[in-house]
Amino acid sequence: MSQNNDERRPLLDAGEGGDSRELIKFSENDEGNPRQWRKSKKMINVSIIALMSIVSPLASSAFTPGIQQIADDLHTTPTTVISTTTGFVIMLGIGPLFLAPLSETFGRRKLYLVCFTVFSLLQIPTALAPNIATLIAVRTLSGFFGSVGIANGGGTISDMFEPSERAGVFGWYLLGPLLGPTLGPLFGGVTVQRLGWRWIFWIMTIVCGVNTLAGFFFLRETYAPVILEARKAAIEREEDKVGQYRFEGQDDRPLKTKISHSLTRPVRIFVQPIVTTMSIYQALVFGTTYSIYTNMQQIYSGQYGFNTEQVGMLYLGPGLGFLFAVWFLVPRIDTVYNRLTEKNGGKSKPEFRLPLANIGAVFIPISLFWFAWTVELHVHWAASIVATFFYGIGQVTILNTVQNYYIDSFEKYAASAIAAGAVFRSVVGGLVPLGVPLLLDRAGYGWGISVFGFLALAISPAPLVFYRYGQKIREGFAFEL
Repeated sequence: MSQNNDERRPLLDAGEGGDSRELIKFSENDEGNPRQWRKSKKMINVSIIALMSIVSPLASSAFTPGIQQIADDLHTTPTTVISTTTGFVIMLGIGPLFLAPLSETFGRRKLYLVCFTVFSLLQIPTALAPNIATLIAVRTLSGFFGSVGIANGGGTISDMFEPSERAGVFGWYLLGPLLGPTLGPLFGGVTVQRLGWRWIFWIMTIVCGVNTLAGFFFLRETYAPVILEARKAAIEREEDKVGQYRFEGQDDRPLKTKISHSLTRPVRIFVQPIVTTMSIYQALVFGTTYSIYTNMQQIYSGQYGFNTEQVGMLYLGPGLGFLFAVWFLVPRIDTVYNRLTEKNGGKSKPEFRLPLANIGAVFIPISLFWFAWTVELHVHWAASIVATFFYGIGQVTILNTVQNYYIDSFEKYAASAIAAGAVFRSVVGGLVPLGVPLLLDRAGYGWGISVFGFLALAISPAPLVFYRYGQKIREGFAFEL
């Protein structure tokens, strides 16, 4: 066992007994091993799942510039329309609890194709919704199936890339869940202003359909046990030696037992103290983001006189922050990781992913206080948008370092680990915005948004604490996955 695996053993404790069957595994330069694929083949897979991960979160927020138009058209209130985001975002978190562990049983590709096909088809009844009840129900259901890219993307990248090169690639992939909610209002603002809110979902139908077709033609299976299982079956058929071989990582338990064990895995991972704490951190970030996004229309149309299309353009503030962070900061996660590994005698630790999280820990509370009081004091609108740029940088650094920490800690079960964090952040991200209009009405923009700043300040020491004590905590909470 390599030093790297020894470091993860407290989190991946699964011994193997003796077995007389011949073992099938990847050879050193095996072209069937996803980590040995040529770079272009890997990036085709990354591109398809990244688009899935952009489109579904984009659908969560694309209609926000048209909240009032939807309310008028469906004879309801803006607050009720916001609840269509709540259902969608909550299911973006609940979906991975099922879809991530199932991908670790049946493989990644099948889950991507089935779920995104359903997600694409559900955009049609969303566009045709005759009333608010239908809109809420269909969007909630589509959130579940649309979560597949978020659920399994980290696992797919872990399947294909070595730890030393993973963070940079993962950063570009993670732009999907980040840019999706940000680009959504930009896209939605233009569409609502020029075509009406229903056209948001007709366009989504077309884009999702193209993405799904690309998956059927170009997406390849990356989960090693599923690839080796297919190889084993082919060898046994060819040699007529059924039952004479086993593959590396084979689980001989009955399918029902494997599924039930897999479905409880994210919950077992979530109770690990580091995962719990960093999931709370992610939840705070997502709750803050959706709270600001769902109130941008009210803030900038009410205080600065912007129209719907202009409000949509303002989401470029955090979006540019995301791009800046992914271009200049996220690749440094690998750089820091590799240097710390070298200084540690070549022995890596998942905690070596966390140092850059401190940038986000500083930027997030500062940018939130900055945004809150420039809006409250009616400072020029550009001042508050600059604050969202730095908020975007902070958000990217926190999410990337945490997700890479999960992947390194639970490598084989990276999808389940990410799902464990995703459910909490999505539930909070979906529910918190429902109470924010009342908070802002009573406390004002300054103190209302500052609440999120104070919470971010309170949890900001977490990356530093876990960098120093994370290994001891992991060893103290070892469990079988």
